[in-house]
Amino acid sequence: MERLEILKTYKIYIGGQFPRTESGRFYPLKNKKGDVIANICLSSRKDFRNAVVAARGAFGGWSSRAAFNRSQILYRIAEMLEGRKEQFFSELVTQGLTAKTAQEEVTLSVDRLVYYAGWCDKYQAILSSVNPVASSHFNFSMPEPTGIVAIIAPEESSLLGLVTAIAPIIAGGNTCVVLASESKPLCAVTFAEVLNSSDLPGGVVNILTGNSAELHSHFSSHMDVNAVTYFRKDKKEITTIRENAALNVKRIFVYDNLELVSDKAQSPYLIFDAQEIKTTWHPIENIGSAKAGY
Repeated sequence: MERLEILKTYKIYIGGQFPRTESGRFYPLKNKKGDVIANICLSSRKDFRNAVVAARGAFGGWSSRAAFNRSQILYRIAEMLEGRKEQFFSELVTQGLTAKTAQEEVTLSVDRLVYYAGWCDKYQAILSSVNPVASSHFNFSMPEPTGIVAIIAPEESSLLGLVTAIAPIIAGGNTCVVLASESKPLCAVTFAEVLNSSDLPGGVVNILTGNSAELHSHFSSHMDVNAVTYFRKDKKEITTIRENAALNVKRIFVYDNLELVSDKAQSPYLIFDAQEIKTTWHPIENIGSAKAGY
């Protein structure tokens, strides 16, 4: 008798764990020939809410870490990805990429993580300022992480789009909930395995698989989400996200024309998008009085 292959069920990633979707739903992923190659969890609103709870729980610890330590962790993720590049290459080819394109995507993904690892302890110096004021005070403005960022990752890219969306968010001390590509989800779940075996605390990155048409409104209307980044081109979804964001004045960033393989897809200003600016005042001691006292 012909043996039936046991297909892997790719689970979601929430709070450092790999649960099945709360609803038990899944969808079969097919290759170009129409053959089923995996079962993929179809995430629900409840899964998203659980992921937001995990992201909020991880935010305090992650945002308060020293910048150089976040840098070390992003570099460690790059190391782990480099060590499993053959697996990612295989998954990309299985999902329809040519060998050359798959190799480029894996290499760029590793390099992009290293790029943001280098910026973790530098973007503050570039993006902060000392402001001129009329009174005898120092006035400083500096970036701080905004909180939880809900990310709808690019549909056409399985790995590079995911890394491009996540890396600047966590480099800046935020936590996130990510909806991976529906048609090319394999690398997203494998990347979650990389995150889980690195030094990244559970809950900093949470990865869901499923349908954007079902979930985008929940991503943008949840009251404990502070910002939404959207990497797709659906005009109706973009409109809905912008309208829902007004409920708690979320920041919305739409990157619908971002060329993932170009240098423009990596920048310290993508870190800055998910930062709040904190301004502090400090009195300047009277120099004359200080000298007299001395």
